[in-house]
Amino acid sequence: MTSQFTLDTSRQRLSPPGHWDWHIPTPFSQGWRIGPMVFVGGQLSADEHGNVVGKDDIELQTQNVFENITRVLASAGATWKDVVKLNTYYVFDGRGDQIQEFWEKMTRVRLRYIADPGPAATAVRVAGLMYEGFLIEAEVVAVVGGQAAAAAFMSQG
Repeated sequence: MTSQFTLDTSRQRLSPPGHWDWHIPTPFSQGWRIGPMVFVGGQLSADEHGNVVGKDDIELQTQNVFENITRVLASAGATWKDVVKLNTYYVFDGRGDQIQEFWEKMTRVRLRYIADPGPAATAVRVAGLMYEGFLIEAEVVAVVGGQAAAAAFMSQG
């Protein structure tokens, strides 16, 4: 016996009012909700004009980035509890113990947002981001409605 399950795959562009924006007009979105899946694009510590907020301060930038993600998730009806994947890219030029110290400062702030159990996560040290002064960029994938919703969505192919 075959059961037919239909899942809402409507698309909702996520662009919270007053959210940061790029310096030049672009067609990029802050995120998308497609059915139960929420995709939040790379978030920076930027103001509404795309300028760096918290220059040289990884803790402040991390907080701003994660607050930006929180706003985009909320515009899709999601929270950090719904996040299943987190990718973080960070810039640091130090060496030795300085690297671990920097990463720990960033991670202590990230852990204020991440639910337990946490998402699958990746943190990648990079040479630079969009503009000079940005120290961190993060993106997430969330599933609203749990694993059953995600499995049904993915099987719709």
